[in-house]
Amino acid sequence: MKTPLTGILPVAPTPFRADGSLDEEGCARVMDCMVDQGVDAICILANYSEQFLLSDEERDTVMRISLEQVAGRVPVIVTVSNFHSPIVAKRAKDAQDLGASMVMMMPPYHGVGLVPGPDGIFEHFQMVSDAIDIPIMVQDAPLSGVSLPVPLLVKMAKEIENVSYFKIETPFAADKLATLIEEGGEHIVGPFDGEEAVTLLADLDAGCTGTMTSALQPDMIRPIVTEYLAGNQDAALERWKLCLPLINHENRQCGLRAAKTVMMEGGVIGSDHVRHPLKSMSQRTKDRLLSLAREMDLVALRWGK
Repeated sequence: MKTPLTGILPVAPTPFRADGSLDEEGCARVMDCMVDQGVDAICILANYSEQFLLSDEERDTVMRISLEQVAGRVPVIVTVSNFHSPIVAKRAKDAQDLGASMVMMMPPYHGVGLVPGPDGIFEHFQMVSDAIDIPIMVQDAPLSGVSLPVPLLVKMAKEIENVSYFKIETPFAADKLATLIEEGGEHIVGPFDGEEAVTLLADLDAGCTGTMTSALQPDMIRPIVTEYLAGNQDAALERWKLCLPLINHENRQCGLRAAKTVMMEGGVIGSDHVRHPLKSMSQRTKDRLLSLAREMDLVALRWGK
């Protein structure tokens, strides 16, 4: 990518049929809906895509369908995380070969007792960078339990050729983003946040240039970023206030299930099934979700009708 990626880069849900099997047609429809949401890029096979519940064969299928369906209309970011460095490198190479514009990866982790030291983490990302020619987004999330201090991130940005984007979704993300941007300078090409944009305004104040949300309401959240980056901070704040009740409900009550439920209600996919051991939302939580979504008139809620 010649121009740095900014804006909203939401995560695509992986649709399953009611019996739990992969819905390949639904994967294609999700891509089309997300393009129509006005996204700046689409991320696939992330944690909110239930990547940890997919077989290797299913991963390959989702990646192929997604990239073929998007067909270059927006950049596609493929998540390639795994504990074993050569597996991540191969996943990244495969993604690049199929047309991905970027890969995203978490540091290697497998429980509290199996976390490499800083040198192992650096080498993990170095091996992937050596295998590809496209940017790498480092996902810094509490889920991993791995500490990625700013000095390590800056060292990676300066010394590993393709490490240039960062998704920071740790506690006090704004402070970490601000320090990362200050210490990394020009090497921090894309500072992003996550967590469904629940901390977006603070993170924009800190210097982030985009957000990676779910596919629930990118059509409503994107203008927050674009207004802010255009210097219209008051307009960005008003739009964030408008989105915040639904952002909060998704972040605190629904998780990855929210986008699926709204997309099913909107005719994008046929089922909002999540794979075991995940469970469906309570009807109470779902009712509130759909009520808030209708108030926002989301694209996903009316796309297939």
